[in-house]
Amino acid sequence: MIGAMREMDPGLTYSVSVTTRSPRNGEVNGVDYHFIGELEFKEKVKNHAFVEWAKVHDAYYGTLRETLEESLTKGETVLLDIDVQGGMQIKSQMPESVLIFLHPPSFDALKDRLEKRGTESSRRIRRRLEVARDEIETGKKYNYHVINSHIQDTVREVITIINRV
Repeated sequence: MIGAMREMDPGLTYSVSVTTRSPRNGEVNGVDYHFIGELEFKEKVKNHAFVEWAKVHDAYYGTLRETLEESLTKGETVLLDIDVQGGMQIKSQMPESVLIFLHPPSFDALKDRLEKRGTESSRRIRRRLEVARDEIETGKKYNYHVINSHIQDTVREVITIINRV
């Protein structure tokens, strides 16, 4: 999704998140995520290196404060691909930020996407679906809502929102 957005609008900057989870097939360190160990992540938390962070699905994720502030100082439009916990942390620290919640077309479609990805057990998929219900509830606090049915349509709609604000 992020790649397609940057293809359509090369002026967008992507803030690569930090995570403690293992890379999935095809993911590249420094491109998809910065993959680090849990002890290093917790040290960064202690040193306030993250503007937002959360434990999601048994792994930690965060956005490096220095990287984000550097991009914003340059006047760049920065994309963050974060969960709702992180979104609410960003909004509380940066009220001018614009949060766009991407909804699955349905829970069946979400379940199908998770199963097709082939990276998680059926137990973990059930847990992710339970968490998704809470995330959608929190997502109601976001500025914009987009149904993520077809990637190209979703990308166009999100870019339209970004260009409007």
